[in-house]
Amino acid sequence: MTTTVRMPAADAVGARAAQILDAMQSHPGWERLNGSSMKYSTCWATFTGYPTVAQWSLDRDAGPLLVEALRVLALKAAVFELTDGDENAAELLVPAPVDEMVHAVLAQFTLMSRMQADLGVIFPHATELEDFGYTRGCITDDYYAAAGWGEQPTRYWLDASEVNRRLAILNEHYGSAGIGRGGRSHDLTFTTDTLRPATV
Repeated sequence: MTTTVRMPAADAVGARAAQILDAMQSHPGWERLNGSSMKYSTCWATFTGYPTVAQWSLDRDAGPLLVEALRVLALKAAVFELTDGDENAAELLVPAPVDEMVHAVLAQFTLMSRMQADLGVIFPHATELEDFGYTRGCITDDYYAAAGWGEQPTRYWLDASEVNRRLAILNEHYGSAGIGRGGRSHDLTFTTDTLRPATV
C-alpha cells in the first residue's frame, strides 16, 4: 500500500528553515559544530558521496558542503515541525555529496542534542527512508529558494542520473585497484611488500 505524503507549502518551510538556521548560528555551540564537522570529514568518507564531485578536494570543498548540509538540516527540521513530526515528509531528496556532509554534522551527537534541546527543534534523519533520487526542480529546490538562500551550487547539487553516471566511472577506477561494490569490498591482501589486488 502506497501512502501519499502531503508536503507543506514552500513559503512556510522556507521561512521557518531560515529562522532555524539563524537560531543555529546564534547558538553558543555553532563554531564548535562547524569545526567538529569539518574534522570528522577527514576520518569518515564513503566512496560514493564526496568523490562524485568533480576534482574533489576536501580542503577546497568541505567548507561549502558544510554550508549546504546545515541548510538541508534546517529545511528538514522545518518540514518535520510543519508536518507534526512526519519523518517521511522530512526526509527530503538531497544529492549524495550533500547528504554525506549531513552525516558528518549529525555525528556531532552531543552538540546536536544540546542544540536541539536549547532551540526546541528536532533535526530528523532516518537512514532507512533515504532516497537518492534528487532531481533539479524537485520540492527540495522550492524549499531552498523560499528560504532566501539563492541558487544551490550545482557543483554539489547533482541530479541522481549524473551521480549514477559518475559512480559508474568511479567504480571502473576502484575496480582497477581491487576495490569493489562502491568501496564495500576489496581484494587487497595488505602484505608487507606491497598492496596489490589478490589474484584468483
